[in-house]
Amino acid sequence: MEITEVRIFPRESRDKKLKAYATVTFDDCFVVRDIKVIQGNKGLFVAMPSRKMKESCSKCGHRNVVRSKYCNACGATLPMIEIVPTDKEERQSEHRDIAHPINSEFREHIQKAVLDKYDSLPESEKASDTHSHTSDENIDNNNQAKA
Repeated sequence: MEITEVRIFPRESRDKKLKAYATVTFDDCFVVRDIKVIQGNKGLFVAMPSRKMKESCSKCGHRNVVRSKYCNACGATLPMIEIVPTDKEERQSEHRDIAHPINSEFREHIQKAVLDKYDSLPESEKASDTHSHTSDENIDNNNQAKA
């Protein structure tokens, strides 16, 4: 599988860990959005798009964020479920990847492509928030409307 395009959308504020969002196109036919470029303790790394895990309230059925004490809809007390994660699961126990590579070689391939593109940006663009990470959706929507 070939990475045919990488778009980077820098985020403002140098003191924050989230440096940019990326959109990656594979084989000119499949797009993954909201890949994050994050500043970690050992340098930049890529995080795949994820969503917060939710669990239903037994009283009203509202879906609340995992580990909530009370239901956001009805105020009922939610049962505290003890999760004993492994070291790897500990960081992701409240989030689950929406899309992710199956093996470490492809993860490294994606990370290298995204970080190379991020590193190639001028410093002035890395520090500015002139690019919204949703701007690629607007471009895609305009292209679809023209088609």
